[in-house]
Amino acid sequence: MSLIVIHCISLPPGEFGGDWIDRLFTNTLPPDAHPYFAGIHHLRVAAHALIRRDGSITQYVPFHQRAWHAGVSSYHGREVCNDFSIGIELEGTETVDYTGDQYTSLAELVAALLAHYPSLSRQAITGHSDIAPGRKTDPGPSFQWALFSRLLAERGG
Repeated sequence: MSLIVIHCISLPPGEFGGDWIDRLFTNTLPPDAHPYFAGIHHLRVAAHALIRRDGSITQYVPFHQRAWHAGVSSYHGREVCNDFSIGIELEGTETVDYTGDQYTSLAELVAALLAHYPSLSRQAITGHSDIAPGRKTDPGPSFQWALFSRLLAERGG
């Protein structure tokens, strides 16, 4: 792995809490539980990890294995980012501030990943919008890159 991609997700869109994200990432999302789910329940997607609003982390895919989080994507001319990236989802939206607990957990997780995987670097941390411009907008303007960078540096990352 040589890239970390930061995403955001909420299910249904704009709503937080519950197990809908877990159900999507484990292919058990019921199409009739919400009108929005009818159009996405068939998707086979999963990030490596999800950071909830309270900072708790759920891992869905081992970090050394491929996860289906990036879709059609390119980073510095290299296509199919799923092949070489770690995807971390933040429970949230592009327009609602992420929580302090999320930033703390994200910095701790990324610092641990940087320490464990020599192929990763601080320079290769990006947003989904940067690898899929025009198609994706997350983590969006509500993500505070400077805050995340400061917290990561404080943790040795």
